[in-house]
Amino acid sequence: MAVVSIREVVKEYRAQDAPVRALDGVSLEVEAGEFVSLVGRSGCGKTTLLNLAGAMDFPTAGRVVIDGEDTARLDDAALTALRRRKVGFVFQFFQLLPTLTAAENVELPLQLAGESDVRARALERLRLVEMESYADRFPHQLSGGQMQRVAIARSIVHGPKLLLADEPIGNLDSTSAEVVMQLLRRVADELGAAILMATHSLEAAKITDTLVRLRDGRIEERRRLGAAAERVPLG
Repeated sequence: MAVVSIREVVKEYRAQDAPVRALDGVSLEVEAGEFVSLVGRSGCGKTTLLNLAGAMDFPTAGRVVIDGEDTARLDDAALTALRRRKVGFVFQFFQLLPTLTAAENVELPLQLAGESDVRARALERLRLVEMESYADRFPHQLSGGQMQRVAIARSIVHGPKLLLADEPIGNLDSTSAEVVMQLLRRVADELGAAILMATHSLEAAKITDTLVRLRDGRIEERRRLGAAAERVPLG
């Protein structure tokens, strides 16, 4: 069973009293451990599709099923619980809280869920992204690449089945971008999370398993890449 299944999804918005179709009959499935890249020009529907896949928005028509749960059948409380338990998010601008240390930022999702032993779990995830030695530093003491690594640790600390990444390297230099892409690859390979990533970078997409090209709200191309990129040491 796919971790996320998007079936014949249509998404329309209203603009000046006229409907604008952001997605037009899109179907997509992402399996556990599969890394899928969404590519295409700005406005093609990448971010809209991510928002639907994470139950942050809802389709005008069609279905979105996350780990067997049809999002259309869930009330607000159930949707919040679904996102908290099964979905992780990585953003272009990191969205770390500046008054919290790296470890505290990673702990936050667990604290909001009322869980215990959060420090140990946060350090475990920081170790995975090779940021454990920076656990007590604040975001302003970290580089952009380091902040994104902490953000990835935060996104996976609760063991989500689905990780959504919206332009995760769009604000990074090429060296940091390569490291972040290798980390996301590791999350798919070692943790078995399904990853759906929106990116403008075809170079970044090479490390993913499947490339999906969007154009004007439709899937123009779907290509299986396999293990196309070499793994490089993290640093």
